[in-house]
Amino acid sequence: MRFLLDDDQREFARSLDRMLAAAGTPAVARSWAAGDTGPGRALWARLAEAGLFALAVPERHGGLGPLPVELAVAFTASGRHAVPGPLVETVAAAALLDRLGTDDAAGLLPRIAAGEALVSLCVPAVGGPYALDADAADAVLVVEDDTVRLAGAAGPVQPSADPARRLARPLGGTVLTRGPQVAAATAYAADVAALATAAQSLGLGRALLDRTVAYVGQRTQFGVAVGSFQALKHRLADTLIALEFAQPLLHAAALALAEGSDGCSAEVAAAKVTAGEAAYAAARTALQLHGAVGYTEELDLALWIRKARPLRDAWGTPAACRARVLAKGALA
Repeated sequence: MRFLLDDDQREFARSLDRMLAAAGTPAVARSWAAGDTGPGRALWARLAEAGLFALAVPERHGGLGPLPVELAVAFTASGRHAVPGPLVETVAAAALLDRLGTDDAAGLLPRIAAGEALVSLCVPAVGGPYALDADAADAVLVVEDDTVRLAGAAGPVQPSADPARRLARPLGGTVLTRGPQVAAATAYAADVAALATAAQSLGLGRALLDRTVAYVGQRTQFGVAVGSFQALKHRLADTLIALEFAQPLLHAAALALAEGSDGCSAEVAAAKVTAGEAAYAAARTALQLHGAVGYTEELDLALWIRKARPLRDAWGTPAACRARVLAKGALA
């Protein structure tokens, strides 16, 4: 199995990285957290032009996919630059709608591919009763048991460890479809969401490590850079090793999902827990090695630090992911 990206995939990653680096995502994230979605929607349109959402939509509905490996590449970039909004939920909703194959799906999927529809997805059995950015989304899908409904409204926004993750309970709505096919479609959509979240975590962790390495190379104590201290070198090395270990697991999970192999859910769970824990460790390292400055809301670093734990727990807590991996091992 080949885990290395090909030339086209690497260039896609570089082009997204350049675009997001020039987009001023910290300001976009702060506006989104304050309830001003205008800058976020403008960035969303640019990501759509780059083809991010089309990667999750089949060609027959105006997309390019499904392409799980390219999705992993794109979401790693989005995590590296702390892009706000229901990106994960939108591609997961596309996966769900494609598997359901209803008339409503046929109408919504082209809009998702074109970046015209921000869609949130709530699966209480997986992630609790709240939908991400339900107040800003153009559509909110809710899956309960064997029923998929389109929510009619959203409750008040709930506080989150990450202010840019605006959580609200979807209310009311109309039934889109009901039946035994919903379970399999939802399981696949949850795998897509977990893969994308794992990729975001990996990108987030790498961004935190890069910023921390740069900082300890500049900060001095006793006349030398603190990055020269052996204890700090060991801490940064541990962080790097954890992130490096997560990357091939992420690529393996994307390949397994693309191939539809029997163990793809366990592969995704392994990538999710590994990347999530690595990013959370990177956040703790960044916070401690930056000292008190890491606590200030004014510092952009806080935008990355405060995402680590919510991403670690979204679409599969570490305990739930480990249980899936162990269950697969017991059946092997």
